[in-house]
Amino acid sequence: MKKGLSLLLSGCLMLGMLAGCGSSAASSAAPAESAAPAASEAATAAPAAPAPAASEAETSMPETGAATTNSDKTWVIATDTVFKPFEYTDESGNFVGIDVDIVAAIAEDQGFKYELKSLGWDAAIAACQAGQADGMIAGASITDERKESGWMFSDGYYTATQCMAVAENSDIKGFEDLKDKQVAVKTGTQGASYAESLKDEYGFTLNYFEDSPTMYQAVAGGQAVACFEDTPIMAASIKDGGLGLKIVEGTENEGADYGFAVFNSDEQELLDMFNAGLANIKANGKYDEIIAKYLG
Repeated sequence: MKKGLSLLLSGCLMLGMLAGCGSSAASSAAPAESAAPAASEAATAAPAAPAPAASEAETSMPETGAATTNSDKTWVIATDTVFKPFEYTDESGNFVGIDVDIVAAIAEDQGFKYELKSLGWDAAIAACQAGQADGMIAGASITDERKESGWMFSDGYYTATQCMAVAENSDIKGFEDLKDKQVAVKTGTQGASYAESLKDEYGFTLNYFEDSPTMYQAVAGGQAVACFEDTPIMAASIKDGGLGLKIVEGTENEGADYGFAVFNSDEQELLDMFNAGLANIKANGKYDEIIAKYLG
């Protein structure tokens, strides 16, 4: 009896121990199951991908148009000394003219800085070709010959014809009267090209000068009987300069556009800005104001 009771108690004790072991195993497994929510929370709290930084970079990109120009660069633009009314020194000593005002208006429109250097026609070309100037504005006619020799032109900003002028008291009435005579021209100009195209047909000889005032003086002083010049320049010089010259009627050619010029593809940006600004000042009326100011 005691032996049976002892066996019964031992069995109960063993069952209790087994139940305790099962409970411990179950409780030790529970933390592993509860770890999943913690991982999920960590994923939720993780910082977002760096997309916002890319968005900020986009908004800080420079705008197109004038805002993209290099504001630190000062473009050097060469011009003539006297080519009235396009560039000349007025009575107050200020350097003024159509070309001067057009460059100023375009620079303001496009937002670039520049330095205008009055060098003379030949010196302006040489400075551009040597890289000492970035561009040139000096009433330069756009011609195929110049393009072939390396000139890169803007859109035309003024259309001008060329004409012949003689002393006020001269009896020369046309090209036929120039036979065996001396005629003055300015080196490298469209006026010179016009005279060169006529000299063999009409039998006259050309004398070349580096600037317009010296050329005019040659005619007024009798060293030459006539000169060839751009019509608006000649008309303005006669009107305001008291030159004692007159334009011979019927001597004008068909004319050509004036253009701003560069001589190196590195200056394409300047050429593009000139074209864009020219279109804008023509559209907003500023161009017409400039022309009216000097030509009426």
